[in-house]
Amino acid sequence: MRSAAAVRALCLAPRLALPLSLLVALAPAGAQLAAPPALPFSACGTVQVAFAPWEDAEGLVVRPIGEAQRQILVQAFSFTRQRIAQALIGARRRGVEVLVTADREQAVPGIPVWRETRHAAAHSKVMIIDAGTRDSAVITGSFNWTAGAQRRNAQNVLVLRRNRELASAYEANWRHQAQASPCAGSRK
Repeated sequence: MRSAAAVRALCLAPRLALPLSLLVALAPAGAQLAAPPALPFSACGTVQVAFAPWEDAEGLVVRPIGEAQRQILVQAFSFTRQRIAQALIGARRRGVEVLVTADREQAVPGIPVWRETRHAAAHSKVMIIDAGTRDSAVITGSFNWTAGAQRRNAQNVLVLRRNRELASAYEANWRHQAQASPCAGSRK
């Protein structure tokens, strides 16, 4: 009956936080600054959810890739699902910048892949689409981008749209991971 429920949320008041530069200026000389506690994000935009194997979780991942206008950042543990890879290749051919960080040796033809080597496992399954824009999207959840994920596993996927603040946080994390990882270059 329901294949991917969309839920609209009201935008709440923006969160209050001190900028990092002010925190550094207020800290005593030589002090080590701990990471600030995670603050809540404004609840705005839409949320879509699908549950594999009985709903089309893979389709919910592929649709926003086809809508991307400027950039897709991918964090993947393992990446073997052909339909998702083809959607990323199609986006790249449309002129969308596609960049991938992955746990293992992964290859998507013509797309740069950074290998995460600092952690025992880089188990993220995240795509950040058009961060910083009104139409930004974050795709996340337990859904593995592998051949068996849609048919054999009980998994979920969320698509969080039109929440710039959330997409920017995911983008910053992606860049942090990529910065410290060797790039395998693009594979033809």
